[in-house]
Amino acid sequence: MQVRFQTAILLTCVTLLALQGCARIAIHEPTSAPGEAPNAIRTLGPDQRFSTISSQSVARRLRGQHAGQPVNILALSGGGADGAFGAGALVGLTRSATRPPFSVVTGVSAGALIAPYAFLGPAWDEQLIEVYTSGRAEHLLQSRGLGAFFGSSLYRGEPLRDLVDRYATDELIQAVAQEASTGRLLLVATTDVSTGEAVVWDLGSIAINGGPGARALFRDVLVASASVPGLFPPVVIRVQEGQAVYEEVHVDGTTTVPFLVPLAFVEPSAEASVPGAAVYVIVDGRLGEQPASIRLRTRSILSRSVTAGLNHMFRTTLELAATNAQLEGAQFQFAAIPVDYPQLDPFDFRTPTMRTLFQYGYRCAQAGRLWISTPGVGSDEASRTGTLASQNTPCPVDDKSIGRFAVR
Repeated sequence: MQVRFQTAILLTCVTLLALQGCARIAIHEPTSAPGEAPNAIRTLGPDQRFSTISSQSVARRLRGQHAGQPVNILALSGGGADGAFGAGALVGLTRSATRPPFSVVTGVSAGALIAPYAFLGPAWDEQLIEVYTSGRAEHLLQSRGLGAFFGSSLYRGEPLRDLVDRYATDELIQAVAQEASTGRLLLVATTDVSTGEAVVWDLGSIAINGGPGARALFRDVLVASASVPGLFPPVVIRVQEGQAVYEEVHVDGTTTVPFLVPLAFVEPSAEASVPGAAVYVIVDGRLGEQPASIRLRTRSILSRSVTAGLNHMFRTTLELAATNAQLEGAQFQFAAIPVDYPQLDPFDFRTPTMRTLFQYGYRCAQAGRLWISTPGVGSDEASRTGTLASQNTPCPVDDKSIGRFAVR
């Protein structure tokens, strides 16, 4: 697994450069300045043409359709096989009767695969349990052999596509459409290779207006969001905006944004009687690493450096999201896998490993020890009053290294 991870890292930069040089695609102007959080949402209209709408406009529409109601936002991060933690946590929240009704659900990478079930609510928990504990994900990594040296990835894309296609059923699409018609939002981020920027897709609009092709487009966006560069091949998505038709190449959303909390949805309502927004973030991974001895070899140093960079990106994004929530008077709570949890490989899709992590997330959520609250905004003590899931398995609220990332 470690060799696989290191090799994927080495190929990532080469893959992105090759894609830009070889793919014949039309180039869109990015909707946000480089380095900024995405400020626009790609929405499919009744004419089956996409339009790019500012997040402020979408937020105003949401509040208009849910006048007098608070906005609860759930953001699910990437993390590969570590997505089992977030999946288990959601089911545990259901079992403890503490799962909030979410107005907005966003997902990136592994979080994108969980997001439709989080959006649809507890009635779909059994399907979510099956995805992460049935063992169907165990065969995702199928080598392309020598083809990896001449193609765009180490592994074949069909297993991931088939897995998503199996669960992105017509019934699920119809259920998403029904919920989206009430004004709720299901948003997923991918990375457009040509611009190098994040694209935020309104999956609810695809479910409502996609017609016969809704399921295929819905599936392609989910697959693209989870397609780690170097591991899985990119996904070509056909987009029609106005009279122009584009073929865009998309890869893992985590390449540009670890999780998505659009600031426009955090801003307070104009109605004084309406409570402020509540933001919940589940990080499917750890925010730091235990100190370890590293061999002075290229792969070891590069692997550790990239992991450290990703951890810092997650922490920085988390702190910015918490700061923005605090400035707007919103409640902010988050969860992540503690540093003390046994060493994880984000590409370890073996069934026992995923089941163990799923059960861990489930137990912590059920015991009321999942969420860490921003001091001074939410009630930190309230999130720490549950009973320990296991004396040998400290939960997120018991990990001091996680708690210090909240805004002071």
